[in-house]
Amino acid sequence: MSASSDGTASRLAAARVLDAVLHRGRSLKGEFGTELPSIADPRDRALVEAICFAALRNRARYAAALTAWVPKPLGRGDEPLRALLYVGFAQLDALKLPAHAAVDATVEAVRSLGRAHQAGMVNALLRRAQREGFPPADPAQVWPEWLLAEVRRDWPEHADAILAASAAPAPLWLRVNRLNTTRDDYRQRLQAAGIAATVHDALPDALRIEESLAVTDLPGFDDGVASVQDGSAQAVADALAPPSGSTASGQRVLDACVAPGGKAAHLLERDPGLRLLALDIDSRRLRRTADTLRRVGVDAAVELKAADAADPAAWWDGVPFDAALIDAPCSATGIVRRQPDILLHRRPGDIDALVVTQARLLDAVWTTLAPGGVLVYATCSILRRENADQIDAFLARTPDASAEPLDESFGHAAGAGRQRLPGEDGMDGFFYARLRKAAPA
Repeated sequence: MSASSDGTASRLAAARVLDAVLHRGRSLKGEFGTELPSIADPRDRALVEAICFAALRNRARYAAALTAWVPKPLGRGDEPLRALLYVGFAQLDALKLPAHAAVDATVEAVRSLGRAHQAGMVNALLRRAQREGFPPADPAQVWPEWLLAEVRRDWPEHADAILAASAAPAPLWLRVNRLNTTRDDYRQRLQAAGIAATVHDALPDALRIEESLAVTDLPGFDDGVASVQDGSAQAVADALAPPSGSTASGQRVLDACVAPGGKAAHLLERDPGLRLLALDIDSRRLRRTADTLRRVGVDAAVELKAADAADPAAWWDGVPFDAALIDAPCSATGIVRRQPDILLHRRPGDIDALVVTQARLLDAVWTTLAPGGVLVYATCSILRRENADQIDAFLARTPDASAEPLDESFGHAAGAGRQRLPGEDGMDGFFYARLRKAAPA
C-alpha cells in the first residue's frame, strides 16, 4: 500500500500525527493539514490517514494490550514510542496489512526516532500482537463516561447503534455540481474511471462511494464538477428550501457560520441567483471558504465577511434576509466516525458553553430575518441539549417564531425538528429545524 521504498516515512508521519493528537491535545484534522501536504505520493498519504483513523478508533484496545504486555508502563518520555506502537498495532489489527511489511517498517521507524535500543522491544510487541491479537472491540470504551451517559440518556433505544456506527469507517459522499453536469452523467463518468457510485432518492445531488478515495482520483474535482460532502450535510439545502416550496430566485440569504463553505456552495449551485451573505468568525477559515466557492464557480454570488453572527450591529446593514442558515458550532458528536479525536478532546463544560453560543446565534440572527422568512438551524450533534431542547427553548421565548415540519427523510422526530443518527442511510449524525417568522397580521 505504501509507495516508499520501505514504508518507514509513512509510519513516522502517522506516529507524529498520533503523538500530537493523543498526547498534546491537537486536532486530527489540523495535524493532517500539517503533515499530509509534505507527502508526495497519494498512496502514502492514504496510508497515513488509514493508520491514524484505525489507531484512534481502537486506542482503548491497544492501550489495554500494552498494559498487559509491558511490565513497566510507558512514561511521558515514551509518548512518541507509544504512538508508533499504535501505528504498528493498527496495521496488523484493523488494516490487516502483511505482517512482514508492517513489522519491519515500524521497527525501522523506531530506529529513525533515535530509539534503536527499543527496537527489539517493539519488534517483540508487534510479533505478540500478530500471534495473540487484541481484546474484543467495545465501541463504548473510547467514549468519555460523561458523554456516553448523555448519549444513552438521550437515545436509550439507539445508543448501541450510535456507538457502533461512530466506530466504523464512513463512506465517501459526493455532491454533484448541477451548474456543470447532471448526477447521472457524473455517475457514468465515475463508472468509466472504475469507480462505483450509488444514488440516494432523497438527495438529488448526492452520490455515495463505499471505497476510500483521494479527491485527486475524482474526475473533474479540480474543475468544481463535484465536491465531498456527507449526505446529511447536503440535506440542509432541502431543509432551507424544500422542493414543495422552493426559495424564489433572487432572495437575500444569510449563512451565519459558513466555513468551510460546502452548504453555501450547494445553495448557489442550485440557485446562482440567490444573494448570499456568508459570515464566519474565523478569518482563516473564511479564506479557505473562498477557495471552496471559487473551485465550484459560485464565488461571484457571495459576499464573505469575517464577523460574529451573534453581533448584528457589527455587520448587518439593516436590510432583512428572506432566509437564514445557522450551521451552529456544536459538539460534533454526530461525526465521530470522521473525527474520532472528538472523543479525546470534549469536556463537559464545552457543551454548556456551546449551548449558550447557539442560543445567542438564534436570537441574533432571528432579528435580521424578514417577516415571513425562514431560518434553518442545523448541527452535526446528536445531543438533545444542543438540538431539540435548544429549539424548544427558542420557540418558548420567541413569540413570532413557529416550527415547520420536516418529513421523515430528515431522520427521527426530535422536538420541533428532526435528528438523523450516525450511520443511518450511511450518513453522519445531523439535526435540522425549520423555523418561520410570523408575517404582519
